[in-house]
Amino acid sequence: MSDLEVRRARGTGWKSVYETLRNEILSLALQPGQLLDETTLAERFDMSRSPVREALIRLSGEDLVVTLSNRSTIVAPIEIATFPKYVEALDLAQRMNTRLAAALRTDADLKIIARRQKEFEAAVRTGNHLQMSEANKQFHMAVAHAGKNPFLASFYERLLNQGQRMLHLHFEYLERTHEGYLLTDEHQLMLEAIKAKDVERADELAHAHTRQFQDNFINFMRENYTTDVTLGSLQAAQ
Repeated sequence: MSDLEVRRARGTGWKSVYETLRNEILSLALQPGQLLDETTLAERFDMSRSPVREALIRLSGEDLVVTLSNRSTIVAPIEIATFPKYVEALDLAQRMNTRLAAALRTDADLKIIARRQKEFEAAVRTGNHLQMSEANKQFHMAVAHAGKNPFLASFYERLLNQGQRMLHLHFEYLERTHEGYLLTDEHQLMLEAIKAKDVERADELAHAHTRQFQDNFINFMRENYTTDVTLGSLQAAQ
């Protein structure tokens, strides 16, 4: 390998570490709270600690890992106690972006949203939760981009990123209990409301979409982890 190839490999090595760890965190292969030791990871990926450290910094920027006071790094916990505040913010962001999309979408936007919906349906058929959560995010971001407000879209994307692990648990609950459906019908209804420029209907569907996610996630957590945590609930759409 030439010196240039060595430098390029060293400069891009963090990307493969980042992508691998990100996928493992989102798919819950790496559990919330699990220790991420730089030395162990460097040995695993057969590289120095520098690209591992860079990957962890990038993951920290996405709130997927947390550096503790003793400077050790762990997979970010899923904070059940703060879930009501999270889902409240998600509901507002989802409703505002979907309302704006219904008001401002172009024909080109509709084509992109419809394509993302088809990609989500294809991901559901694979049964791969990582593909499903990524495709779900891309559908909602296509809606957000149609709303033409980059600040709201950026805030929404951060919330969607933070919620992907919870969405995996949501999918698991639905598949195991068969109590509900995997969002595809709701996505289609949202697309139809946006196409019709029906702002109020889009708002109503976006709110119901968040509430379904909330209710199933709470049911999953109570069934599997706790029976004594009050998680709160969204109010009915106004």
